[in-house]
Amino acid sequence: MSTTTPERLAPAARIRRVNWSNYVVYIGFILVFVFFASTQTQYFLTTTNLFNIIIQATPITIMAIGMVFVLSTGEIDLSIGSVVALSALTSAVVLQSTGQWWLAAPAGLAIGAVVGLINGIFVTWVRLPSFLVTLATMGLVAGLARQITELQSVPVTDSAFVWLFGGGTFLGLPIMLWWTATVALVGWHLLRQRRYGAHVLAVGNNPSAARVSGIRVNRVRLMVFMGSATMAALAGLLYAGRLQGARYTLGETDLMTVIAAVIVGGTSLFGGKGTVVGALIGSLLMSMINNGLILAGLNVSQQMIVRGVIILIAVSFSLRGKKS
Repeated sequence: MSTTTPERLAPAARIRRVNWSNYVVYIGFILVFVFFASTQTQYFLTTTNLFNIIIQATPITIMAIGMVFVLSTGEIDLSIGSVVALSALTSAVVLQSTGQWWLAAPAGLAIGAVVGLINGIFVTWVRLPSFLVTLATMGLVAGLARQITELQSVPVTDSAFVWLFGGGTFLGLPIMLWWTATVALVGWHLLRQRRYGAHVLAVGNNPSAARVSGIRVNRVRLMVFMGSATMAALAGLLYAGRLQGARYTLGETDLMTVIAAVIVGGTSLFGGKGTVVGALIGSLLMSMINNGLILAGLNVSQQMIVRGVIILIAVSFSLRGKKS
């Protein structure tokens, strides 16, 4: 009897040893999908609605992938929502002045890179906490976004810009889907297949050990902040293209959704662990929840409550995983 008991308990023991926090986003995605598919049968599973979920998720996905790299180094970027608005407005203003989308798009992306550079410099060389630095730049950039057009919206009418950044289709699929796939593939490749990704995770896991091993810690941190802000700027261009206009309110509520998507996806708040695929699924999960709640008749306030609960649960799993 004593020889067979361990064998019988082995499967249960293996199940207990599984770190379920790594699979929360996938289990949650399936459960939420099945729930809305069974309760909102008239609209949820239509092709149009499923594409809408992806389109709505695209800016969040792109920002979430940038945030994965920041959190993986043990830092955080709170300024991404403000960068969305400023980059969108900058591109719209340049487009309105020059009529050339190939000038407007780089101008918007450059805004993001500059904000990221400022964040990185203050974190790495001035040695201020990233929470405080990005909180300050969040307010600074939000103020600039309001000042640049004096709270006025700027229309985007250039057909090439609108097609490329949100309104077009390619090979029969929405251009937003191509943006999602491209950024996710590049992000996954950088984090999992390149030395840069290994350096990012090493810095987040143990900065002192990473420095001793020859990794340029400050350079890695600077690059992740520039990458995060540039991804936020790209999200701003996608908002401007899809909505055919830019306004200072763009992206102002996205920060919480992005953080929820990244943490639910399995990236650690404490650094050393990140997953681009998890962030992608987490972003789609957030978009699917919003979509399903709208179909169910819930208002924006109720959607925010649900997202807040999700963040709380995700942080709890993250803390539990870190302690174990």
